[in-house]
Amino acid sequence: MASKKIRFDVFKRDGFTCQYCGRTPPAVVLELDHVIPKIKGGPDRIDNYITACFDCNRGKGKHKLDSIPPGVGNNLELLKEKRLQLRAFNRLIEKQEEDLDYMMAGVVTTFRRSFPDQLPTTRFVNGTIKKFVSLLPSVKVEEAMDLACSTKPKDPEAALHYFCGICWNWIKKPETRNW
Repeated sequence: MASKKIRFDVFKRDGFTCQYCGRTPPAVVLELDHVIPKIKGGPDRIDNYITACFDCNRGKGKHKLDSIPPGVGNNLELLKEKRLQLRAFNRLIEKQEEDLDYMMAGVVTTFRRSFPDQLPTTRFVNGTIKKFVSLLPSVKVEEAMDLACSTKPKDPEAALHYFCGICWNWIKKPETRNW
């Protein structure tokens, strides 16, 4: 019986992936398998262990494998590449969300300069402002907010309404853009 450390080392060496079918947790439960079955004199050594899922290990049973089935190594490389690409994609999405949050905060700050005791609702920020900064340059969205607040200096609701009109005009009618 292998120690927990040896089990972990083998799983880590094999990328926590069944070396027969390429599946990974949580879809499967991983086990250690003897390459040379113990019943046929296989030693309890790390180089005689391989990571196998429950189903593959039971399917192989006490039969000796001369090598890992063809394609499993390729599957492992493909899985590794997919994971790397997924991590990179997730980092990109996180960065885009951070940038979007930063741009939205700039628009809210512009509003707060004119109305220090007021805040647009969370729904307005996460819906309307987010939409505008995703469709227009953020500097222009801040400019639209500044223009709206200076045009309607005593009424924050009217300023937000006017802000929306300016942004929608720039989105729907490019000829109205003054940049």
